[in-house]
Amino acid sequence: MTPKTPRILIIAGSDSGGGAGIQADIKTVTMLGGHAMTAVTAVTAQNTQGVTAVHTIPTEIVLSQIDAVIDDIGVDAVKIGMIGSPFTAMHIAERLEKLGGVPVVFDPVMVATSGATLADDATVAAFGKLMDVATITTPNLPELRRLTGQDDEVAAALDLVSRHRSAVLIKGGHEEGDALADALIEEDNMTSWQGTRIETTSTHGTGCTLASAIAFYLGAGLGLVQSVERGRLFVRMALHEAPGLGKGHGPLGHQAVRLDTGLGLRLNQVTVTGKDYDKMVDFYRRLGLKQIVDSPENNYARFEAGAATFSVQCDPEAEIGETVAVYFECDDLDERVERLARSGIPFEHGPRNQPWDWREARLRDPSGNTIFLYRAGEARRFPPWRMESSSPERGGGST
Repeated sequence: MTPKTPRILIIAGSDSGGGAGIQADIKTVTMLGGHAMTAVTAVTAQNTQGVTAVHTIPTEIVLSQIDAVIDDIGVDAVKIGMIGSPFTAMHIAERLEKLGGVPVVFDPVMVATSGATLADDATVAAFGKLMDVATITTPNLPELRRLTGQDDEVAAALDLVSRHRSAVLIKGGHEEGDALADALIEEDNMTSWQGTRIETTSTHGTGCTLASAIAFYLGAGLGLVQSVERGRLFVRMALHEAPGLGKGHGPLGHQAVRLDTGLGLRLNQVTVTGKDYDKMVDFYRRLGLKQIVDSPENNYARFEAGAATFSVQCDPEAEIGETVAVYFECDDLDERVERLARSGIPFEHGPRNQPWDWREARLRDPSGNTIFLYRAGEARRFPPWRMESSSPERGGGST
């Protein structure tokens, strides 16, 4: 059954630099396949180096945003980030209590990655009301200490769980060293994840991104442990893909995380058989694929092809059959084919318009595998004769 589009309400502040806040939240939910809705609590002027100004949105406007989207579109999960004032925090908690059963992820934003304060003492004191309605609270270690006054993170998390009946995710990103550990503390269970630190200065928005990813998965109907596990993977992949923007703590690479995590089956790698490893590697490099694994001792190479990966496994004795055709889509089809042909790569035929609304060129790799370079646009997934799904993809869910 095709899952419907999870509707995620994000209550948070705006980050003009696009690395954290509502901007990071929207990117996360969108890349995972959900519909992001927003209630902006504050507008900040900030970039990778710091926050220079904050304008708090009046409480009645925040509540009006919440009511507008819930009354019309509905909501499957809520993510709460930066809150502009204690008065706003209390009224948001009252609104969310009325939703009943809708998962709520609360990321208690207090300090930006740059060190700027985003919540005063009175606002932090009001966070208890939001934790009372939250399914899970996701503080980093400094935030956990400020919420509880305790240095022992497990004891601090247990204290919050007992007081607010909200699960707490202890995030280990602020620990020193290469080894990292995150722990999900529930009333009757604890789950931990081990990992290694990804060396990068592009860490702006990691907390926002993780909380939004967890909210997406909860809204899609997954359990809490699964949602945290998949949310962590999204963050790690986005860290790997960080574009290195700005002079300070740069944004994550949300835009590059497409097939690494999500809902349902994803076709993300195709492997073809070859005979001559060097010739095969040279051929696919010349096509324009980026090689990410080079293992000649195992006769194996892997390439990136957009959001998916493509690999070759060579065996001089392999029988190469014409049972599989590999298609690489490219928007610059005609120019690419002309360039490749001039470089000496032979084509069985150049770009042709086909009856199925694709334009494609055909060639073979050094082992005889059939390769198509093509341009289809929306006709790839949405041709005029596309089958109608028997399972609804939209609607439903809690309101």
